[in-house]
Amino acid sequence: MTLEQFLRTNVLTLVTFIPLAASALILILPRGSKNLARWTALIASLIPLALSILMWVWFQADPCTDITVRACFEQKVLWFPLLNSSYHLGVDGISLTMVLLTTLLTPLAVIISWSIEERVHLYMSLFMLLEMGMLGVFVSLDLLLFFVFWEFGLVPMYFLINIWGSANRQYASFKFFIYTMAGSLGLLLSIQLIGWTMGTFDIPALTATPPFSNVAGGTLMGVAVNVIKNAAFWLFTIAFAIKVPVWPFHTWLPDAHTEAPTAGSMILAGVLLKLGAYGFLRLVLPFFPEQAHAFAPVLAVLAVLAIVLGAFASFAQTDFKRLVAYSSVNHMGFVVLAIAAAGWVGAGSSDVANRLNAIIAVNGAVLQMFNHGLSAAAMFALVGMMYDRLHTRDLTQMGGLWLVAPVYGGIMIFSSMASLGLPGLNGFVSEFMVVRGVWAVSPWFTLMTAVSMLGLLFTGAYILKGIRHVLHGPLNQDAVEMAHGRPLEISVREVIAMAPLLVLMLVIGVFPSWIVGVINDTVTRLLS
Repeated sequence: MTLEQFLRTNVLTLVTFIPLAASALILILPRGSKNLARWTALIASLIPLALSILMWVWFQADPCTDITVRACFEQKVLWFPLLNSSYHLGVDGISLTMVLLTTLLTPLAVIISWSIEERVHLYMSLFMLLEMGMLGVFVSLDLLLFFVFWEFGLVPMYFLINIWGSANRQYASFKFFIYTMAGSLGLLLSIQLIGWTMGTFDIPALTATPPFSNVAGGTLMGVAVNVIKNAAFWLFTIAFAIKVPVWPFHTWLPDAHTEAPTAGSMILAGVLLKLGAYGFLRLVLPFFPEQAHAFAPVLAVLAVLAIVLGAFASFAQTDFKRLVAYSSVNHMGFVVLAIAAAGWVGAGSSDVANRLNAIIAVNGAVLQMFNHGLSAAAMFALVGMMYDRLHTRDLTQMGGLWLVAPVYGGIMIFSSMASLGLPGLNGFVSEFMVVRGVWAVSPWFTLMTAVSMLGLLFTGAYILKGIRHVLHGPLNQDAVEMAHGRPLEISVREVIAMAPLLVLMLVIGVFPSWIVGVINDTVTRLLS
């Protein structure tokens, strides 16, 4: 077996578990060398990135457009014979995009974390464990395996917030844990019921033959099958809605973001929120097509409320980090709106034009997941950089910083405009695709799209508010004094961490086809 054959066969296992090996290695490194732990984490996080780029190149040559037909780089080994559960890994265009996002943001977050001085070994070890948990969700093709990774990622993030967070970190970490765990309990019950009823936890098999379709007689345990389907659908939906998060399940997010360390906020917004949206696309839409259609108008209303109220809440903030945190609720609302539209149209719809609208919307949703990961990570990094210098996130105590930190100001303007959706940058492409696709699905979705424009209006308002308070106006001498002589301009290390994000924001904005093409092949097959 050649090296290429070995890598093609085992690449997903390597990408997923190299961070686990790095986590164990970091814990046994000598405690006296903090830099050794940092460099080990950085080098270990670059290996999955390199493998992800290699997978992207191979995927271009031999695309696997639909997981139900053929998964790319597939591995399948029976690991729980009693329950007919397998160690089953594979990716398609949607999951490969999310793997690339995860492996890109992790090393950048490690670079931003270089300033961490307290318990560095444990911090870097937990970060590697977090990467493994996130990647495992995206590559799992077995429901039990999916749930194991889903829950695994909860623990490192809890400790990252609880130990290295800000003043109110214990409350925020506990709230994050409880909210996520509450949704996971219903998810676990539904997964158990599906596995027991269908005799398998294999996601491609369950996608081809939706859960409970083999129940004879119309009842299960004396309960109508439709009632059980509806209950399972809502348990899945609530678990993923909490993770996205969708209004009104969003209240854990601002606290978690505000109290988390900078790199934790980057990963929380950049990747962890995407797990919920990915769950909708991978599990809810194919497993529960009738329920997704019936309840699509309700999900659309929740999505629009997230867009509008998230923008309003963001505009009202005086804490720089909470402003960016609420913006995540606003931006992810467009993803959920597109998912609701796809549920309404349904896979294999006889209305060809409407199916095309849904395909455009879902393409935009997946691209928005990737784009928001870039812009949100950049914005949280910028907030953290200035907090390290000024020791405050209060916008009223900033001002005029462009005079003393022009590089920081330029990067902030660029990242803010990408988040705003300025044409020519990445945010515009994805949000335009969502709006274009959802608008024409039905009169109800046309109305929802029109209302969501109010959220876009206030997106511009809160972005400009943040820029004005931080960069413009006279220089706040109190802010300069709070820096205690430390230069307010960002360092070379921080510029290096930001550079890949800025480059991708521009490249996707002017030439999105390199990533949309990969996403579109999968979405078209799934909805056709």
